[in-house]
Amino acid sequence: MMNDESILKENTDAEGHRVSPILPPEVKNFLIDIDGTICDDIPNEEPERMVTAEAYPDALKVINHWYDEGHIITFFTSRTEAHREITETWLKLRGFNYHFLLLNKPRGGNYHWIDNHLIRATRYEGKFTKRFVEITRKVQVFEP
Repeated sequence: MMNDESILKENTDAEGHRVSPILPPEVKNFLIDIDGTICDDIPNEEPERMVTAEAYPDALKVINHWYDEGHIITFFTSRTEAHREITETWLKLRGFNYHFLLLNKPRGGNYHWIDNHLIRATRYEGKFTKRFVEITRKVQVFEP
């Protein structure tokens, strides 16, 4: 596992005060769901199926490509701490390269991510590709 602290760049606000460091612009910080995104969609209530879930080949290829390019790969899943060992073993046996595994993501979707850093959302719709395309969509922001 990598120490992401080694690639973070110092950052300051408009008044010159230190603020949270940032990644260099060429490094992406990928947060990737597991169930239904890189493999079969398995509910937490059926952990026995997690062991044999089929990985999506394009997900494996593209995620490992991003890893090899130096991007940070974090799997962010609704699986619980009770599923950690199963999940880590599954990822290793399938050959996924990654830096971090975050468990206990809230279930149910309809996520509203509020952060002081730029966030780009990419909805998985059945296919991983190496390239992203830009499209314009309406987004919700706080009232001025």
